[in-house]
Amino acid sequence: MSRRFGIVGGFLACALGVASVGYATPPVLEDFAGVLPRLQPEDRERLQARAQRWSRWSEAERAAFAERVARWEALPREARVEARERHAAWQALPSQERARVRAAATAFAAAPPERQQELRARFEAMDLSLQRGWLLGPELGADYPDLQPLLAQVPANEHEALLQVLRSMSPGQRRQLALLVQRTPPQERAQLRSELMSTAAGSRNDWLHDRLDR
Repeated sequence: MSRRFGIVGGFLACALGVASVGYATPPVLEDFAGVLPRLQPEDRERLQARAQRWSRWSEAERAAFAERVARWEALPREARVEARERHAAWQALPSQERARVRAAATAFAAAPPERQQELRARFEAMDLSLQRGWLLGPELGADYPDLQPLLAQVPANEHEALLQVLRSMSPGQRRQLALLVQRTPPQERAQLRSELMSTAAGSRNDWLHDRLDR
């Protein structure tokens, strides 16, 4: 684990967590027999996977899950919205970054209480936008303060594609991009984002150098 991540790992463990949250009782397929054919393939597969998982559970496991659902439904609406956002962010992380988050959470849990309190205090002292930036994972979370202007006001249909591009870049490329973002006037950042997303990975170094030399 890098030194940089060792410092911020506690922040990430606080911000993201590692537990998946269930939002409803896993369905029984017979209840959705008329709906399944009309679902998108990915939604149908997700529903079938949940039903299969439910069918394998013991009565004790089902009871424990029902208890978690009851606690979930008792939460205020704002807390449920926040939890869903964190869950979606966790699901979007590449597997290697999930492993790093788990390692950070383990290290955080093993830290002395005063160290945990210190990390929580430092995290809570951050600007809210920077706290949310850690939901992007250890790589983009660390770079988020410098890349935030590029990520602001991204159209919803471009957001995931932009994150994929940023995750595919090397740390050095993201540092160059951050410098470029800071040099670019706000009204020109949408064009910069469009150029970045349309540039092939193999041409990205040349594009960054050309842009920085302008």
